[in-house]
Amino acid sequence: MTRQGHRSRRTFLFNGALLAGVGLVASRGAWGADEVDPRVAAIVAKTIGIDTHNHIDVPMTATEMPGPDIDLKGEMKRSGLSAICATFATDYQQGDAYERFLTAMKAMDTQLERNGITRSLTGADVRAAHAKGQPTVIQAVEGGHFLQGKVERVAEAYGRGLRHMGLLHDSDATVPLGDVYTNPPQYGGLTAFGRAVIQKCNRLGMLVDLAHANMQTTEAALRVSTRPVVVSHTGLDTQLGSDPRMAQMMRPRLISKEQAKTVAGAGGAVGVWIHLSDTPLDFAKNVRALVDVIGVEHVCIGTDTKLTEPTPRRMGPPPGGGPDRGPGGGSAGNGPHPPEGSRPGQQRPRVGERTNEAWADEKSGFYYAVVDAMLKTGFTSDEIAKIGGGNYLRIFEAATR
Repeated sequence: MTRQGHRSRRTFLFNGALLAGVGLVASRGAWGADEVDPRVAAIVAKTIGIDTHNHIDVPMTATEMPGPDIDLKGEMKRSGLSAICATFATDYQQGDAYERFLTAMKAMDTQLERNGITRSLTGADVRAAHAKGQPTVIQAVEGGHFLQGKVERVAEAYGRGLRHMGLLHDSDATVPLGDVYTNPPQYGGLTAFGRAVIQKCNRLGMLVDLAHANMQTTEAALRVSTRPVVVSHTGLDTQLGSDPRMAQMMRPRLISKEQAKTVAGAGGAVGVWIHLSDTPLDFAKNVRALVDVIGVEHVCIGTDTKLTEPTPRRMGPPPGGGPDRGPGGGSAGNGPHPPEGSRPGQQRPRVGERTNEAWADEKSGFYYAVVDAMLKTGFTSDEIAKIGGGNYLRIFEAATR
């Protein structure tokens, strides 16, 4: 074949891939082909995009059941994401955390059935769903409050489909697992119960998430865990954004380069959230800053947003008293946000609260906007595939084997 022939064939194949990507976008009901850069559409269609920390508001008490229908499938298709770690937290309402956990899992069962979505229990499940063009969820919880000192409940949660275990959240559990980075340290890092929970997760095949852990807790957890871990949602403490008020509030929730290197050195990954980024390009720059510190193999995306409509309701203080640091009006909680985002019954979602409305004037679904920004920031398609979901999937597979 002539050089011209080789070039023509490569051009044909490349253009075919782009058209296939655009076609898949249209078939998934996301955005019309004329609204998406063909390069972006091709990367979104080819890669497995995973949000490692996405809050889904579900009922947590019997009186709230079954809860309103949520358009989980529609929002996932709009976003371009293949999977989300569907997360809820049980420490922002009064009552028994164990009962809240069981109720939330039952509510999630109902919503997944209504949306025709299945939980992925293994990496193979995620890959199979992506191959079929079907969105999927990895069930996650933020904080081991529901365990209440009973390590056997880890196995019970595993049997219910939980595969992503966040040890800590804003408030300390009734039987603490470790020191939370926004609370005064008082346990010397990881507790004996925290060690037992990590060991149980390792034996069962459940991914451990060290988000909200301070440095001492992180170091101790990595000495215990025989499998890689993630820090699903945070940012580097050098990336403070343009809003001093927001930066001051979020600063305690960011991690140092040293802590990020510690997690990466143990084979884990750190998820970059959307907070402290005013635009998709700002977000891509925050991702780049972390890549420059720990390498492209150890960075993922954990938005700390809500894919579906928040459920307005007034929440009580976390167990044990103290200020209610919960945001956003949902039963699940949604990470740290300014006080005005916490008003029950708010009529309009705050910019940055919803995944597909992560930034002002966002014109496309979340993953489309991120891929576009990452291309403009100099990332290659292979790097986007790793950060967009490949790194998390590799670690998830290693943890759940």
